[in-house]
Amino acid sequence: MRRTTRLRTALSALLLIGTWATASALPASAAEAPARSPQAPASPGLLDAMQRDLGLSRDAAVARLAAEKKATGTERRAREAAGAAYGGSWFDAERGRLTVAVTGEEAADAVRGTGAAVRVVRHSARQLDAAKARIDTLSAPAGVGSWHVDPKANKVVVNVVAEHRDDNDVRAFLARARDAGPVTVRQTPAAPRTFAAGTVGGDPYYTGNVRCSIGFSVHGGFVTAGHCGSPGSAVYGWDRSYVGNFQGSSFPDNDYAWVNVGSGWWTVPVVLGWGTVPDQLVRGSAEAPVGASICRSGSTTHWHCGRVLAKNETVNYSQGAVHQMTKTSVCAQPGDSGGSFLSGDQAQGVTSGGWGNCSSGGETWHQPVNEILNRYGLRLHTA
Repeated sequence: MRRTTRLRTALSALLLIGTWATASALPASAAEAPARSPQAPASPGLLDAMQRDLGLSRDAAVARLAAEKKATGTERRAREAAGAAYGGSWFDAERGRLTVAVTGEEAADAVRGTGAAVRVVRHSARQLDAAKARIDTLSAPAGVGSWHVDPKANKVVVNVVAEHRDDNDVRAFLARARDAGPVTVRQTPAAPRTFAAGTVGGDPYYTGNVRCSIGFSVHGGFVTAGHCGSPGSAVYGWDRSYVGNFQGSSFPDNDYAWVNVGSGWWTVPVVLGWGTVPDQLVRGSAEAPVGASICRSGSTTHWHCGRVLAKNETVNYSQGAVHQMTKTSVCAQPGDSGGSFLSGDQAQGVTSGGWGNCSSGGETWHQPVNEILNRYGLRLHTA
């Protein structure tokens, strides 16, 4: 093996997470990235991406990250304070504050004591989750894109593909869904699809003729999307050298998997920034609230940002329904499947699918990373 080839392999292994990079597309290594203090909310490149994708000024992006970090901590305390009256929560970007729904004034004062704003609603989160669980038992037609509990609307939102809204089978599904509990219907421009891709040039990991993106390093391997490979399938890096095998995989119902890493490859707690931002260190997996900013790294479209739109959404792919997904306003395209979703320096999930693209926009779902770690007994590799 020539020295240059060994060097490229070493660089690729060092930058494992998010995705593999080709030699021609390798961004600066983490060691070469501009230094930032532990108190800094984000690297300059991340702030640039938030300005581009969220329309924020730099000062507003810094303030938003700080407010979101505070809201993430407040959410846990507020949920405990609300108890059975908890109706869900969301981050209000305009006010820079977490809002918590409760079903009675009795719990409102306790929740306000945590620093959260309060909205009194009719249905508790437990009631809404139960209604969604009943809808999950229904067989959805292709014209129904997804459904999730919306704490702000205090209902279960069913997203219907616009061109199929008047189909008889869609109407029949909606009638059964309304029998299950409080439901509201919204339109989505396109049906969801996964973001795997056939073999193309770039910076992939490959399994068979499918190209996907790496999500996050765990001790002993990495996590990614389940639709990218089945248990036992061999995985190859950007240079076609053997990396490992799918040790566990679930799709549909779930969309997650993990791959062991060996044969000269190793893992580090890094997500590639693709030159748009410096490579990002992963420091934990605290889950960001609805409304928070979130960014994605993938092998096709690289680095893009948006907002968390919904949690625990059931997505109706052509291959079958996938549950407990998080919906975002971040765009993605084929080949981005399995890639990393980050909020600040906290791992959020692996890219599953969506609709649209990064030219005209769209929405993308991720499978929460903590669910994957718990399912397989894995430990996130953190800085």
